[in-house]
Amino acid sequence: KKIHKVLLTEARSTFFPYPGEFRKTQNWIMGTNPNNARFVPPPPDYVTLAMTDLENFFYSYRNIPILIKIGLIHAQFETIHPFIDGNGRTGRLLITLYLCQEKLLERPVLYLSEYLKKNRDLYFAKLDEYRKGNVFLWLEFFLEGVGKVAEEAIETSNKIIELREKDQQKIMKLGKGTKNAIKLLKNLYKLPIINVKKVEEFTGLSREGANRLVKKFVELDLLVPKEKEKKYGRIFIYKKYLRLFENS
Repeated sequence: KKIHKVLLTEARSTFFPYPGEFRKTQNWIMGTNPNNARFVPPPPDYVTLAMTDLENFFYSYRNIPILIKIGLIHAQFETIHPFIDGNGRTGRLLITLYLCQEKLLERPVLYLSEYLKKNRDLYFAKLDEYRKGNVFLWLEFFLEGVGKVAEEAIETSNKIIELREKDQQKIMKLGKGTKNAIKLLKNLYKLPIINVKKVEEFTGLSREGANRLVKKFVELDLLVPKEKEKKYGRIFIYKKYLRLFENS
């Protein structure tokens, strides 16, 4: 419920999502009504019981391999479809958070959202198989996706390390400004879109000093102004870093 509330509060949605609240009406997947829907989840009166069972499974059966377990949890969550809206977003995020909780991931760097969207038709087809009792077919698809996304994440991580080393070499030539430049570069990996005020916070520099440092980063092609013509309140982007995620 907490995950759903955070995701759906002030989110754009076709339906009013009642953030963090289980649905009190019947929903369905695809189609215009339950009669022509692809799948009809359990009636609202059964949602709390079904989610309680899922939560019990979540914290028990420790003998089941983690990836298989979260594959089952995700499929069952999407089958229950406990919320009026936002079930897909919540279910996908649940995968990453569970892997972090179980220490399979140190950081939330594995996102299956793009893989599931790219293979949307197959994703729904495999969920249909799960609901028919063909659990293996669903798990085969899910685990294949985890493997592909993990490979992409490793490749992206290696590119980030390579970029960081190259950019560190650039700023080592700044002389007295190197210390603050290193602070700024380190923070750009957390916040790649910044303004001068943020640079002040990251480095402790004055407004004038922060402006000089940003200017040096622009000259070194580390930062790019979002709007070159703008003179005040400018936003700067660490574009080379963000580009690494465009196709990952």
